[in-house]
Amino acid sequence: MPAISLTPAERKDKRGEAHHLNPVVLIGSDGLTPAVVKEIDTALRAHGLIKVRMFSDSRPDREAALSQLAEQLGAAPVQHIGKLLVLWRPIPEKASVEADARLAGPRVVKILKFSKSGNHRAQIKKVTVFGNQRVTAGGEVKRAKLRVTSVKKKAQG
Repeated sequence: MPAISLTPAERKDKRGEAHHLNPVVLIGSDGLTPAVVKEIDTALRAHGLIKVRMFSDSRPDREAALSQLAEQLGAAPVQHIGKLLVLWRPIPEKASVEADARLAGPRVVKILKFSKSGNHRAQIKKVTVFGNQRVTAGGEVKRAKLRVTSVKKKAQG
């Protein structure tokens, strides 16, 4: 895959976004092994913008590794500063899974009940609420009622 080329303005934006990131992949003395390339590919797929730390003292080796990674993985080389390499590749779109008329699943809800006098601590109770239930303002769990449709709408539909 050919490397992605960025305009100077895009590269500047990506450098700013990458400033606070920590390196997610470390390249040791063995250099770019297939396992390291696979890890970098996985990190790019998950995060899009990553930092890689290369422990080589040779600047030409680091520059060659950055260009090789960009070519192999179809990424854009954003920055090479010291022993840090910054790469960017757009995150692929995930296929959305359509819900087949499924209702909401169970969820855990915290219910707070304050004391009537105000001198005691509030009681915290965790309750599991299923898809057909709701929590009232008083903290009770009630079954959701089906909406009543009018006779006219039933006749139309």
